[in-house]
Amino acid sequence: MPRPFSSPIWRNAAFVRVWTAATISIFGSFITRLALPFVAILVLSAGPIEVAVLRSLDLIAALSVGFVAGAWIDRLRRRPVLIWTDVGRALVLLSIPLAFALGVLTLWQVFVVSALTAVLTTFFDAADNAYLPSIVERRELLDANSALTASGSTAEVTAFGISGFLIQVLTAPIAILIDALSFLVSAVLLGTIRRPETAPTRRAERRPILREVREGAGIVAGDPVLRTLLLAQMSQSVMWGVFGAIYLLYAFEELGLGPAAIGLIAGAGGAGSLLGALLIGRAVRRWGVGPSAVGAMLLATLGNALIPLAPPGLPLVAAAFLVAHQLVGDAGVTAYDVTEQSVRQATVDNRLLGRASSMFTVASGAAQLVGTIGAGLVAEAIGLRPAAVLAPLGALVGAAVLWRSPVRTLRMATLEAGAADHEPDVVGEQPIGG
Repeated sequence: MPRPFSSPIWRNAAFVRVWTAATISIFGSFITRLALPFVAILVLSAGPIEVAVLRSLDLIAALSVGFVAGAWIDRLRRRPVLIWTDVGRALVLLSIPLAFALGVLTLWQVFVVSALTAVLTTFFDAADNAYLPSIVERRELLDANSALTASGSTAEVTAFGISGFLIQVLTAPIAILIDALSFLVSAVLLGTIRRPETAPTRRAERRPILREVREGAGIVAGDPVLRTLLLAQMSQSVMWGVFGAIYLLYAFEELGLGPAAIGLIAGAGGAGSLLGALLIGRAVRRWGVGPSAVGAMLLATLGNALIPLAPPGLPLVAAAFLVAHQLVGDAGVTAYDVTEQSVRQATVDNRLLGRASSMFTVASGAAQLVGTIGAGLVAEAIGLRPAAVLAPLGALVGAAVLWRSPVRTLRMATLEAGAADHEPDVVGEQPIGG
């Protein structure tokens, strides 16, 4: 039975370079995921509303370009987009430690950096999702996505733990410097790939960008499986919105945990994600796509239900609850994400994959924004713990949506057959920026 790290994909040099670049940049990104909010909390004295605004601006920026990003990516070769968005994110993040060192760092700069990084990441993610089927056979997509997620999860284990100590020892702005450097290394590695890439839409065949955006919406809305996966993803994203708005303040103020402890706890989520990534291929092959997706959502629900149950005044016991949340919840979320992404990549024509994927990005981002703003307002009005109760409800709704849909009956054949009968042509690679 194939597993992510024993699959033929490891004989694919292009995939190995993509995997290496992703692992390095993800390592840095997890440091910033913890460090940037702590820049606001520790350096600039931000409260629940400010943290919610920080997260909301991130989501709003991504939403503002999400639809256009997908259609635009379908017009271009994807690898140059990956390279230049890596470089752009590195330069934007470098402004934080530079401003801190000069004594001119403000909360507004943190907001702007978060928003710009989100815009670049939106374009990167759209290109990344569409690029993978150009270098990996469709029957290997599940193993490829599992391997990418597993290595990202391993990076999460170490990055979160390290970031907590970096924040306490070097300060949060300096910790962000590591993420900036990781993006530069990723760009260099991606620049060494010479694998032919899927041909973009010819200029003569292109339609107005808004028409192509509507086409992407039609692809998802017209397919009952993709439509259901989108609704489930949106439900899960509400959960992530609640989590992102209140978790750090909840752990720091309500439970009395410091940045180092929070970083170590967050690192446990990497172990949970790794477990989910490694087991989801076996689960899908044994029980099918649908039952595995439903089970993954239920695990996410169970894990997030542990957050509001963590007792105040007992830091060690509270930490144990949060560790259990990271292990169980992250395993479920990762298993679902790998399944959903593999189904999408296997069933949508590669020429249309960017705009179809953007529908997921924008819709889930909008749902996450609703969860973030709602949790921030609830936390400000009645407290962090009541707001935390909202988190598991999103994944529970997602599980119900999947169960009452055609997704429940999907089997492995969906991923192995997919769109193999209309594989697009490829073109040779040209110099970056060409």
